[in-house]
Formats: sequence, C-alpha cells, structure tokens
Amino acid sequence: MKKDIIPPVVENIAIAVVKEQNELDQTIWNVYLINFKNEKIEGVLVTSKGYGIYNNEDVKTSTLRHFLDEVKANDFKKIEPIAETVFGLNNEFWVSFFIKNVMYDKKYIFLPETIKDENFILIPPINKRGVMIK
Repeated sequence: MKKDIIPPVVENIAIAVVKEQNELDQTIWNVYLINFKNEKIEGVLVTSKGYGIYNNEDVKTSTLRHFLDEVKANDFKKIEPIAETVFGLNNEFWVSFFIKNVMYDKKYIFLPETIKDENFILIPPINKRGVMIK
C-alpha cells in the first residue's frame, strides 16, 4: 500500500536565489542547487514554477524542467535565472535525484516577498549573498 512506503529524507540539499552582477554590471538573479553532502548526487531533475495571486487574479508561470546530471560533493550548480517580477508569487522548485540508486525528492517553496535584501545571508559555497532554503 502507498501508506506503507516511507520515502527517504532529503538532508543537506539547498536551493538558493542569489543576487549577482552580470558582465554589463546589471543586477541579475540566479537560482542554484547546493549539495552540502560529502557525496555526489546524480540524475538531478529540477522542476520550477511560480503561482499565486497578482492584482487580485490567480497567476501561474510556465513550468520549467532542468536536468543537471550530477552535482559533486560540497558543490553547486546554477539551475536558472529568475525575474524579479515573480518574487511576489510562490516560487516552487521540486528537486529529484539519486544517491547510490536510491531516489530522493523534495519541494522547496520561496513564499511571496521572501526574496529580498533583509533576508539575505552569505551562501556557502557560492560565497555570494542571497536567500536559501535547506
């Protein structure tokens, strides 16, 4: 039965939204997956979407899917750029991956208006400031 299946717990994997400067010195925002584990994760699939209420109307963004292949131990990979215009929505990132042929998955949701300067921390190992969910 479905109730008898106990999925493995995801630990030491994070999603971070980081404020950066591009080569033209313009502010850009990027989303990263961070592997704080001491082993690599493989077959990494990330699905992202935004949803919520904007101007009293239900809004949904397109669903994007990214295959990152693998993320080495204590390393990170960029998932996608993100537009400031969606910071007022729920921004959901569903991450699935394998460790030694065991599948893990976890949903990370940045709530509306949480991606802002007053919530910034230094994001290791990226060594830049942003907002992180672990």
